[in-house]
Amino acid sequence: MHNTQLLIANEWVDASDGRTGETVDPATNQVIGRFAEATISDVDAAVASARVGFESDAWQGMSPDARGQLLWRIADLLDRDAKEIAALETADQGQPTFMSVGVNLPLTAQVFRYYAGYATKIEGTVSPVSIPGNLSFQQRVPVGVCALITPWNFPLAIAAWKLAPALATGNAVILKPAEQTPLSTMKLVELCLEAGVPAGVVNLLTGGPEVGKALVSHRGVDKVSFTGSTETGQHIVRASAGNLKRVSLELGG
Repeated sequence: MHNTQLLIANEWVDASDGRTGETVDPATNQVIGRFAEATISDVDAAVASARVGFESDAWQGMSPDARGQLLWRIADLLDRDAKEIAALETADQGQPTFMSVGVNLPLTAQVFRYYAGYATKIEGTVSPVSIPGNLSFQQRVPVGVCALITPWNFPLAIAAWKLAPALATGNAVILKPAEQTPLSTMKLVELCLEAGVPAGVVNLLTGGPEVGKALVSHRGVDKVSFTGSTETGQHIVRASAGNLKRVSLELGG
């Protein structure tokens, strides 16, 4: 039995009201784990944790090269634990073993290595302007606190597509996997901590649609990255108007 908790401020905790949900092996319909059902107060706590982590000296002071090395360590840990994580992915999501072992895990590690290289290649521009003796410059800076919401299909890979670039560019994140498939994402977050991600920079919330709704409408969230249904994407666009947060949407169904 695999039981997951929330990760808030670098601590694994139960939901504030103690509620849990079940995750089921789709091949057998057997319950294989329980996950914490985050509450609105848990969402508030995770957002506050991410803000503290984002503004911390440990994260703000980390050089691009060091961020790249951090992502590379995560990739190495994914390689180390590939069989264990692939088994979680297969049991939780129903992915064939040949796919989880032979394709999904190697590609997930590759994503982190790709963005490890990108961390040192984020550049601004300097341009002349029409006023003599003056220049215009652009400096790229992190967005801030990012909510990363992933679907049930390929939960690990899609989490990596969102998490790796967010960390490479110096953001803090709150990962929210689909309630049907939280297990491999929890393992990924554990590896982030083992790799040395500073406190508060990565947070994990599990639960149903109400958790996602609270995240996307939260004024403390600066950006939402969502993969899922078109209907939910439309809701996110409307909810983002409250503080003009940025959104990245991959929609279908």
